[in-house]
Amino acid sequence: MKLVRIKAMAVKEALQIWRDPFSLLIALLMPLMQMLLLGYGVSLDIKHLPVCVYDRESSQNSQALLKNFQASAYFEIVQVAKGYGEITTSLDRGTCVLAIVVPPDFTERLADSGVTNVQAIVDATDTNTANIAMGYAQAVVGSYSTAAQIEATDAQGRPLQFIAPLDVESRVWFNEDLSSRNFIIPGIIALIMALVGAQLTSLTISREWERGTMELLVSTPVSPMEVMLGKLAPYFLIGQLDAAFCLVFGVFWFGVPFRGSIATLFLATSLFLVVVLGIGYFISVKIKSQVGAAQIGLLLTLLPTTLLSGYAFPIDQMPPPVQAVTYLVFARYYVTALKALFLKGSGIVELAPQLLAMAVYAAAIAFLAARAFRKNLD
Repeated sequence: MKLVRIKAMAVKEALQIWRDPFSLLIALLMPLMQMLLLGYGVSLDIKHLPVCVYDRESSQNSQALLKNFQASAYFEIVQVAKGYGEITTSLDRGTCVLAIVVPPDFTERLADSGVTNVQAIVDATDTNTANIAMGYAQAVVGSYSTAAQIEATDAQGRPLQFIAPLDVESRVWFNEDLSSRNFIIPGIIALIMALVGAQLTSLTISREWERGTMELLVSTPVSPMEVMLGKLAPYFLIGQLDAAFCLVFGVFWFGVPFRGSIATLFLATSLFLVVVLGIGYFISVKIKSQVGAAQIGLLLTLLPTTLLSGYAFPIDQMPPPVQAVTYLVFARYYVTALKALFLKGSGIVELAPQLLAMAVYAAAIAFLAARAFRKNLD
């Protein structure tokens, strides 16, 4: 294996990328589009949910409760209904996702026992939003109820600890603002690496077959290992540049904190790139059609990265058999490492299991990819 041959193959592949608008589009424009579309379009934060209210009492207390809903960042009162018919119509049309009905004896019950009921009607078409909305509504009502009980108890001269002897002070670590964007952006980096790496390298050898240049490649003294290293070197560099772009864009544009080591980040990225580039190269050798190779590359890299890596869906909430399958998904370890690097500031010691798993994958895929290419026309 000679370095000059690898360099020649790398220069040839770099020129091919430069002359191919499709490859340039994927390498340069796709990361920006993915960061903008997913960074702004994907959010798990539920805020300003449209709410319809039906106040059957219209008292000072009932209005105070509804003002608590309006003051909350999670709700926005969009309609004041005059009956259940209007509520049904609004929920059917999607005007609101939650309806709050205050009973006519709200103040009387509150004064007598300090306990009362408020009806909440929720559109459960989206079960996740419905569950979150109900939780937020219970929190608002609970907060108002506690304040009303304390006020009533104080007016009667009873000690306040009779009402609330126990309190919980919560502390949020790593993602203090509870912003979903802070853990979505690191996952987007994994998606971009998988997309750019596999999509581009899946065309390397299949392009030679379709353009009729495979005979020239076979006739050269370049060994199969030199072909693989030379062809993958430009894409490895492009992947590292895209990772650097995503890091800068995520931190300075979206304001996502980065608390880890840049060296550890690029070490993890390098291992992940070896895996996805090797998969793309292996597919390109086995499938002689560029379209077919690109489709299989997306199926084997982008799909598991999206669904089974923990980027879109929490792994601990999956059924146990699916959780076991995720250990076979290489992207799981990279996404875990990215989130730990960005939010926790973890180092190599803490990320040793993830880095070791990716290293094993990288060695296995590199071995298979190196053995896949043979200098013949069969």
